[in-house]
Amino acid sequence: MANRDVERGGKNNRGANNTNNNNYFYDETSHETHWTSWLIPAIVVANLAIFVAVMFVNDCPKKITGANKACVAKFLGRFSFQPLRENPLFGPSSSTLEKMGALEWRKVVHEHQGWRLLSCMWLHAGIIHLLTNMLSLIFIGIRLEQQFGFIRVGLIYLISGFGGSILSSLFLQESISVGASGALFGLLGAMLSELLTNWTIYANKAAALITLLFIIAINLGLGLLPRVDNFAHIGGFLTGFCLGFVLLLRPQYGWEASRTSTSRTKRKHSMYQYVLFVVAAVLLVVGLTVGLVMLFKGENGNKHCKWCHRLSCFPTSKWSC
Repeated sequence: MANRDVERGGKNNRGANNTNNNNYFYDETSHETHWTSWLIPAIVVANLAIFVAVMFVNDCPKKITGANKACVAKFLGRFSFQPLRENPLFGPSSSTLEKMGALEWRKVVHEHQGWRLLSCMWLHAGIIHLLTNMLSLIFIGIRLEQQFGFIRVGLIYLISGFGGSILSSLFLQESISVGASGALFGLLGAMLSELLTNWTIYANKAAALITLLFIIAINLGLGLLPRVDNFAHIGGFLTGFCLGFVLLLRPQYGWEASRTSTSRTKRKHSMYQYVLFVVAAVLLVVGLTVGLVMLFKGENGNKHCKWCHRLSCFPTSKWSC
């Protein structure tokens, strides 16, 4: 369901009584559809439900013994967390995550469980990991869905998570990986490419670019923390960046006004938008194809990148997120 946002350009030409102006730094009025966001909230609910199911299966009190290995938050019963020495994020054991669909290179390549490339993005290592990702998803995803609709945002979310999983599998072959971070970084990458490909319709170009780059830098900086799957972040970001050029294309500045003119000289899209569309589409297809071929051939990405091992240090941990 959608309604019309007739003042999305940020210029109020209908008087001071109009209070429905959503100013996203755009330079002119637009009659594009303003969507009601339901997919992102649904994804958040699904992730919460899956985490509850994982904790139910984990059943810490039943599977752990010994006074020094007491479960955390015992009052939760079978939903209590693993000891903090094992999982400092207040969550299940690595064996439970593996059973429920965590990304593991050996199972994907040698046991033909390719579905783990998608299932891992619905699992989280702990309540802290889950809440951090879901708050970021709400902050980033709702705005995109309102502007571009659930189909395009949903495709970016899923394909970016898939791309992040491929890169993670190529470089992290000794640990399991879980989390929606690759998909989240895909949304960030799409936001950046959307800004670049729709450059002409932004009024405050510098402010919009600096704000977005600041958000991206903070999230990439978090990737330096231990147990963080940097390769899923990078793979998701690059996939989303390419998808933004393909799926988030907008008419250039002045095209809306030219539609009412008797002599329509303004093209809907500029030449650079078409070029970026083609280049991004080719890079996306080639990148995902090459990644999948290398993965199922059992290639180790660290052999082709001398410094990449520095991004894959997960001390005293079998999992990453």
